[in-house]
Amino acid sequence: MNAPLAATPLSDSDYLSKAMAVLSAIETTLDRWLDEDVVDIDTHRTGGLLELSFGNGSKIVLNTQPPLQELWLAARGGGFHFKYVDGRWLDTKDGREFHAALSAHASAQAGLALEFKPA
Repeated sequence: MNAPLAATPLSDSDYLSKAMAVLSAIETTLDRWLDEDVVDIDTHRTGGLLELSFGNGSKIVLNTQPPLQELWLAARGGGFHFKYVDGRWLDTKDGREFHAALSAHASAQAGLALEFKPA
């Protein structure tokens, strides 16, 4: 069994700043892709929740979890929790980096290779 990730200690305001920056960067990427006619993924954001809606009716939901200082990702492939560790958001179960996981799930749901990168 793997040892739990040792999250980098953050103040509440630092967590919120980092988490919201991730969501904003994803929105910026999706807006650019829409402008460049790469892919049409609709977004809807309410505070710390960002919903990505794909043409086939599937969704990915990204959600901040301030009490736990986590980012959550829910996709067809499952639900995943990410903690901030040494400058990266890492999956609490397998250590996978958030943007790599989002890229894999978005690619699977869009039927097109998509790559999200940290801001």
